[in-house]
Amino acid sequence: MGTTVPVASLYERIGGAETLRKLADGLVDAHAVNPIIAPRFAAIDMQAAKQHAFEFFCMGSGGPEAYTGRDLREVHTGMNVSEQEFIAAVDDLMLVMQRLGVGEREQQEVLYIFFSLKGEVLRI
Repeated sequence: MGTTVPVASLYERIGGAETLRKLADGLVDAHAVNPIIAPRFAAIDMQAAKQHAFEFFCMGSGGPEAYTGRDLREVHTGMNVSEQEFIAAVDDLMLVMQRLGVGEREQQEVLYIFFSLKGEVLRI
């Protein structure tokens, strides 16, 4: 019988809270200057958005932090987010992960998670 080595969570492999804090901050900052989605961020509390993004990424990747924000569907209801805006947000996410040196496998997992949630964001 062989022994199985526990697989590290995405949270651990991506670099834990330190990396996810940088990812959340970088992503909100990138959204705020992305001409396609920046208008959506003009009147929001940027610090709160960064904190909620951090908590969301931590929770979604297997970390111990609790998410205290509203659910995605509630946040995006009435916004009628377009596919173009969604792809702009994905592009920002990929760029920030690459700048932080997040591994290819982890980038792919985050991208998969992001796309799996599009029904909670698009056209509602």
